[in-house]
Amino acid sequence: MSLHVQLSPEALENLRRQKRNSTISSILVSVLTITVLFLVMGVFLLDLNIKESPTIVTYEASTQVDETITEKKVNTQVMKKPSAPSSSMTKVIAASADSPVSIPVPDVDVTTPSMEFGDGTDFGGGWGSAGDFGSGGGFKAIPSTMRKRCDPQDRMRRLKESGGTAKGEEAVVAALDYLQKTQKADGSWEALHPVGMTGLALLAYLGHCETPQSKKYGDTVLKAITYLVNVGLKNKDGWVCSTPKAGHGPAYEHGIATYALAESYTFCSKLNIKIPDLDKVTKKAGEILMAGQNSVGGWLYGYAQGADGDNSVGFWQIQAMKACKHTKLWKDSEFTKHSKLALEWLQKVQGPNGTIGYRSNPNQNPGLTGGGVLAFQMWDEGDHKAVKKGVEWIDKNASFEGAGINLYYHYYHMQAMMNYGGKEWDNYNKKVRDPLIKAQNSDGSWDLQCGSHGQASQMHMSTCLATLMLEVYYRFLPSSAK
Repeated sequence: MSLHVQLSPEALENLRRQKRNSTISSILVSVLTITVLFLVMGVFLLDLNIKESPTIVTYEASTQVDETITEKKVNTQVMKKPSAPSSSMTKVIAASADSPVSIPVPDVDVTTPSMEFGDGTDFGGGWGSAGDFGSGGGFKAIPSTMRKRCDPQDRMRRLKESGGTAKGEEAVVAALDYLQKTQKADGSWEALHPVGMTGLALLAYLGHCETPQSKKYGDTVLKAITYLVNVGLKNKDGWVCSTPKAGHGPAYEHGIATYALAESYTFCSKLNIKIPDLDKVTKKAGEILMAGQNSVGGWLYGYAQGADGDNSVGFWQIQAMKACKHTKLWKDSEFTKHSKLALEWLQKVQGPNGTIGYRSNPNQNPGLTGGGVLAFQMWDEGDHKAVKKGVEWIDKNASFEGAGINLYYHYYHMQAMMNYGGKEWDNYNKKVRDPLIKAQNSDGSWDLQCGSHGQASQMHMSTCLATLMLEVYYRFLPSSAK
């Protein structure tokens, strides 16, 4: 026998009502939960999508930064054998008024530049301490030893603090204008030793941070770089010179041209300015230069081997090597042997009075002493005893009167003394600065003596060296900078 319990109609109705209410409640809770989740996600996504428009800043030589911004379309491609580029070959964002420096905007896909460029110890303890400026984009990747010349506001500040003057800066711009007018259609300067003379002019433009995309001088710089690249490609033996290898000229020309090419490559590579074969020619030129060093650490005419070194030739190779190091086309360690050997040679041939002269004779052409001092400073030996001895001699003996006006010597002296700083720099700067500015011709050129160097191209060489001297206040950071 089994028992069956049957619910009353009222109980069944209550049970159905409870189930119905429970189902409705569950649905309402689910809908509310989903709604809240969508609201939270919507707020989160809305926050992610809020972007701030970037600010584009351009710089001028004056302290005014807010200017109307315009854009010029360009083609940055350079053929191996181009015709003279026109003003449409560059692309910049720049102020509507002429400015000595324009912040370039490359016409290529820009990748995030490496911030590991440079070793932070270039040119002595203080070289490399410069901070970034403004929103200069690619300029942040330029080695800090070179970057500060590219900030016009900081450049004017450092010009004043270092002992320069506004008149000196005006003289630099006038000189760059003169060089622009005297450049040949193929991008070179001068008939004799055109590679060396073009290299010097290009260094003067780069010293003012003028690149192929600068508004005022972009075409001039681009044509000069293209000329040197084409010469390097044309010469099957790799020498970046247009004259036979016999005699004095080629070693000078190759060193100066390599210096200019390496600085050009550093700027162009970090600003994504594509110049075909610039890397190839720069690398080849640097390899030939380092291979040309002899066993005692010096360099001779034609890069001949021997137990001697022509210091006048060698100083250009030492400067060029430092510029090559900045390119990062080589490992930094590859320069250690060459720089060490070069400084050992200069220390060996320095006289007891501090002079470094022609070859191993410190008393022959002692005016070269500044080049030796600069070599130690450039390769992180600014505290070496050879530097102090050399500076003491320059302080006592350097003159900018009569026979003492030799820009080939003063080109080195001014860099060495600026880098050394202190009262020695103040004394030297007072001797040289104002007389140099006053000696400029009305067309922006100089026609001062350069000793036995560049006699056939004296006005051009004098103008380039004088310009580089007046850029010394900001071209590199002195090792005394903190």
